[in-house]
Parts: sequence; C-alpha cells; structure tokens
Amino acid sequence: MSTALIADDEINTQIVRWLRDLQSVRRLAPKTTEAYQRDLGQFINFLGPHAGGPVTTATLRDMRGADVRAFMASRREDGIEPRSLARTLSAIKSFFRFLEREGVLSTEALNIVRTPKAKKSLPKALTVLEAKATIATTDELEDRPWVAARDMAVLSLCYGAGLRISEALALSRADLDGPALRVTGKGGKTRLVPLIDSVRASIDTYQGLCPFPLTPSQPLFRGVKGGVLSPRLIQLRMAQLRGAVGLPPSATPHALRHSFATHLLGRGGDLRAIQELLGHASLSTTQIYTAVDTERLLDAYRAAHPRSRAG
Repeated sequence: MSTALIADDEINTQIVRWLRDLQSVRRLAPKTTEAYQRDLGQFINFLGPHAGGPVTTATLRDMRGADVRAFMASRREDGIEPRSLARTLSAIKSFFRFLEREGVLSTEALNIVRTPKAKKSLPKALTVLEAKATIATTDELEDRPWVAARDMAVLSLCYGAGLRISEALALSRADLDGPALRVTGKGGKTRLVPLIDSVRASIDTYQGLCPFPLTPSQPLFRGVKGGVLSPRLIQLRMAQLRGAVGLPPSATPHALRHSFATHLLGRGGDLRAIQELLGHASLSTTQIYTAVDTERLLDAYRAAHPRSRAG
C-alpha cells in the first residue's frame, strides 16, 4: 500500500495473505484487487485512531457494527458515491471472510451493516446509424493508412464483437485462428466470440498495412513505435470522432460495447447468448440491457405516437 497501515505485524501479514488469495484463488482482476487493497487500508487506518491504537486481531474481534457504520459515514462525508461505498464494504467483508476461513477470528459486526444502495444508471448506447458512422469516419481523421486501419479494427471489435478495449488490445494473431475469436476477459476467463465478416475484414486490412512484424504470440495492435497500443490513444480517437459525427460525451469506446448488446437484444437476441458473448459472470449484469431496450422503445413511442404529444 502507498501509506503505512495503523496495524500490527500480524494484521499486515494477514492482509498480504488475503491479497494473494484474491489473486491466485479467486482470480480477481488486478485493478479490482488494487481497489480492494486500497479500500481495506482506508478502513484499517480509520479503525486504528477510532479504537485508540494500532489495529490488532483483538481490535477486529471486538469490532462492532457501529464502528463500521462510523467509517462508512466518514467516507460519505468525503463525498464518496454509494457505488464506491458498496465496493468498500465488499472489500472489508471479503477480508473478514478470509480471516474466518483461516481460523484467525470471527465477528458478527458486518452482518448488521447494510450495503449502500447505488443509483442504477443505464448504459448509454448509440443508435445503429451512430455506431456505423463512428467506425466509418475513422479513416477521415488520420493521414496514416495503417493507423486509421488499426483504430477502425479496434473500434469494430468493440461494436461488432462486444469487446472491452482491454480485451481488444490484448489480442494476438493466434487468438484469430479459427472461425471464432478467442478472448481473455476479466479474471483471466476465456470465451469464444464469432467474428462477422466486416470485423474480420477490418482486422485483415490492418494486418496487411501494419509496418511491424506481427508474430502469433505478440499483441496484435501496435503503437506508432511498434510497442503495445495504449487504450488512451483509442479513447482520444473516439473523442475526435464524437466531434466529427456530433455525438454526446457518453459516446466512448465502451459505449460501442453497450451498443453491441443493446442492438442484439433489440433484434431478438437471446439474453443468455448475449451474456456469453459479453463475458458476464452473472445474467443479472446482462439483464440491464433489457431496461435499455425498453427505454429506447419508450423514447420512440413518445416521439412518434400522436397521443403522446401535448395539444
């Protein structure tokens, strides 16, 4: 952690073991593990002064629900959003579950603390025409043909295959072998995603123009100096495209992934199949797109139905 914890050596040792368990057993994504580590560190450093000294095993065993609520209240006063507070509580509970499994201690304090309710926000999807225009306009903003082809291929993977930017940029040539794309998603989980002809063609065009050798095991998408392409460059390209096409700030590369799911569902796609394509661990995560599609239908109804207009 970036700052020393107000805790004794035993607690610090248990935290190290817990983080190792998150990575090797639960296989959480590195950024999730880092966030959990940071969240727990903030709790420990609150609990130390709150309890009157360095946090020990006895401190945690004697902890009350009121102590956890006091910490959550302090974070809320700092302006932390409910979604982040919920993740913080999840990290704390994860650590205490680990301690219980290891026979270190057990506490009921966390069982009486409610998880903050986060306001649900629907993903912002583009229309079909907006998504197609975004990708088609890419080559108009770049003088170097291979760079334009590269960016078009990455964005095509986001919209045409539902990939996250990180997943697209982690692809190698070997992942393209066969009729389906092999994608490594969150937690190192692998899934197969079929490639439509237009997406495969955009990748083939990029490979034909790329000035750097592309071996089967190395990252497919390269920066102008031959290194691994930074996601920041794709985000900047998308910002340029927003201006060129006239899209709102919500039109990000990730919005293309949302559009992929929303448009599939709108055309009768099976929710379970969309879950598999997106690499969602839970169907409830995918079900949010049913709300998106319903909202889009209501918007169209309000705009078109004569009884929806005043007067």
